[in-house]
Amino acid sequence: MMVSPMRRALFSATIFLAACGFAGSLAGGRVAAQSATDESALRDSMKQFTDVYALVEANYANKLDQDHVDKAIYDGAIPGMLHVLDPHSNFYDPKAYAQMREDQSGKYYGVGMRIQMENSKVVVVVPMEGTPAYRAGIRPGDVIMAVDGKSAEHMDTVAVAALLKGPRGTHVSVTMAREGTPKPLVFDLTRDEIPENSVDLAFMIRPGIGYIRITNEMETTSREVQQALDKFGPNLQGLVIDLRDNPGGLLNQAVDVCDKFLQKGQVVVSQRARKGVFPDQVYTVPSGSSAKYPIVVLVDRNTASAAEIISGALQDHDRALIVGETTFGKGLVQTVFPIAEDSGLALTTYHYFTPSGRLIQRDYNGVSLYDYYYVRNDALPANDTNKEVEKTDAGRIVYGGGGITPDEKIPAMKSNHFEDEMLMHYAFFDFSKRYLSNHTVTKDLVVDAAMQQQFKDFLRAQKIDFTDKEFADNLDWVKARIKTELFTSQFGQAAGAQVITEWDPQVNAALKYMPEALALENHTLPAEQKTQTASTK
Repeated sequence: MMVSPMRRALFSATIFLAACGFAGSLAGGRVAAQSATDESALRDSMKQFTDVYALVEANYANKLDQDHVDKAIYDGAIPGMLHVLDPHSNFYDPKAYAQMREDQSGKYYGVGMRIQMENSKVVVVVPMEGTPAYRAGIRPGDVIMAVDGKSAEHMDTVAVAALLKGPRGTHVSVTMAREGTPKPLVFDLTRDEIPENSVDLAFMIRPGIGYIRITNEMETTSREVQQALDKFGPNLQGLVIDLRDNPGGLLNQAVDVCDKFLQKGQVVVSQRARKGVFPDQVYTVPSGSSAKYPIVVLVDRNTASAAEIISGALQDHDRALIVGETTFGKGLVQTVFPIAEDSGLALTTYHYFTPSGRLIQRDYNGVSLYDYYYVRNDALPANDTNKEVEKTDAGRIVYGGGGITPDEKIPAMKSNHFEDEMLMHYAFFDFSKRYLSNHTVTKDLVVDAAMQQQFKDFLRAQKIDFTDKEFADNLDWVKARIKTELFTSQFGQAAGAQVITEWDPQVNAALKYMPEALALENHTLPAEQKTQTASTK
């Protein structure tokens, strides 16, 4: 039986408002004790919503079909109500809810290649190592022409990705165009589990110094961190943990990552709820580690949530020197309540506090959603009087109420016009395709003067504007980018990522603070360095 748009709207509003009421009164029998006034207010809210919707349905200039209704409810009314409360409470419709669960699990079933749009075509950026696409010989730069006989000419990456995914063990045929190959290539791929690694890069960046990049915190993160540490071996003399652009993830994984570096019983984070609703909770290190090597943690303005928990805990216990930019400041905890039709309500129920008692959350009162995410006042000094002042275990001053303030500031990398032009035109990606169509490269590759000239000739042939001065001024970056793309194509994604990381100015700046991290670990910091330096202000 077909359900009318009006009935579906009423149902969606009912389950949402009921869920909000339920989530706000969970603790210790409060559901039964909810007052008649509360119940009356909830009924009034539901009636007002449905009355407004009935007026819209009856009088709107265009007839409302199911798509209009879904957008009005899922994209409009419910998110609008939640965003009045805070920037992070959210409602997941069935599609978004399923995607969230997939992201948290760290795996899906498909063929394993990253794709992007380039000149209205869907192009392979890189096949992920060990996946069906990688084993079949698919290369970066291959253009997807068809999937199972369906032309990809007018498809975007989302549509193509949906066709490539499917049950494990099933087959999918992918037709590719490759530069230097006159006829299309057809690959018969068998779908398999595709792991999404959160530790996507781990290598010895200097003799005795390990580097780990954690992109998010999902169900496999702590295991991946341990695997990286095992790979480094017992003679590790120092570690850089890169949390830049890490949006966070699962709280239990943040605790388990800290377990690799802190001592048993040390507090990682506490979360506090509205009084009388949920009990406060304190998360401590379950097993602990006896490792004594110095640690530098690299953060930026996009380091958020669970990644801020890690950096805040390591800072408060004087286990790591935090360098980079002040982090995002996402310290609101969402509890996901599954509700009807495979949807979910992510409702803010707690606030995160670091071990020293710092509130991680940044102030969002009177700030638009756009400004909250994209416009930040980085001009405020680190010791601004509006910020909380706490002390680490060793007595160092740290600041709260607006993310994690680094011990040492490393400025963000800013691109220039020349770099933007190169990236906007996919210059390095396209050059690597052209170069590898009749060359091979080895691990001892040097981007010498001859290759630089080839790249210049390629830019001119593609009518990409640049001057010789711009090229010379950005030569180190150009050489690193060329080598990165060639290594990605020839040796895999991790090899390419390692090249650009070894060049990365922020990573190299972080490495220079290893002596300070060692002094911190040995509790021998000079007195003048036991407060955050002027460089953080």
